[in-house]
Amino acid sequence: MRRVISSLFLSIALWPAIAAGPSQDARQYVQQAVSNELAKDEADHSHWLYFENDQKKDHSVEQWVAQTANGNLRRVIQIDGKPLSAEEQRRRIESFIADPNERSRQKKGEQHDDKQAAEMLELLPKAFIWTREGEKGSNTVFHFIPDPSFHPPDLEARVFAAMEGEMLVDTRQYRIASLKGKLIQNVKILGGLLGSLDAGGTFDVERRETGSNVWQITEAHVHIQGHALIFHAISEQEDDVKSGFKALPAEVTMQQAEFRLISAQTGR
Repeated sequence: MRRVISSLFLSIALWPAIAAGPSQDARQYVQQAVSNELAKDEADHSHWLYFENDQKKDHSVEQWVAQTANGNLRRVIQIDGKPLSAEEQRRRIESFIADPNERSRQKKGEQHDDKQAAEMLELLPKAFIWTREGEKGSNTVFHFIPDPSFHPPDLEARVFAAMEGEMLVDTRQYRIASLKGKLIQNVKILGGLLGSLDAGGTFDVERRETGSNVWQITEAHVHIQGHALIFHAISEQEDDVKSGFKALPAEVTMQQAEFRLISAQTGR
């Protein structure tokens, strides 16, 4: 659920009527929210500076990240609890700027992630049975369980569709504020040849508005027991928290982003 790409669009004029209807079908409500998210992401070309604390099972990184149209610069503060010197931080930044192959590799990886996130988002209304449970603050609360009539189109969707959980949609802007799920059954992929995931695993994605009509993932927590080879780019044990969001100029250059990174405070 990073910046995802899709051709789905939703007329803003419909939102008030949809949100106001107390008898609105929950699945249709979720479909409209998903379409809105995809359309907003398609139109969002903003760039941001933020602090990231990414904790995986055997590896942790604390870093500042600056987004640009030509790649994301990272000022790594520490790795596995060991601080990097100012010289090493700058060396890593300059090495990335000078390496077009590395920038290309990063871009391809992000495009793959975006495409996969979009596909998973589009499955939300189809893969589950949705129930509207009420309001929580400024959010509408929806509960979801697997829809037995849904046929997953691929292996990733099969795992995704074995979840039960809760989604909060911001009632005012019609944006997904959080998505929490729990794997309610064991999932074996090709009889276990490509891996298996155990029931009880959880994920929690939290989002908030970082700028005017711009929403970003601020926390992602994944704790799934087991291993699946198809998820080569996803850690099954990860806590990723982003904070200190600051807007960058729309046409920010690599050099400008580097200056902002070096100037950023070490803390959040």
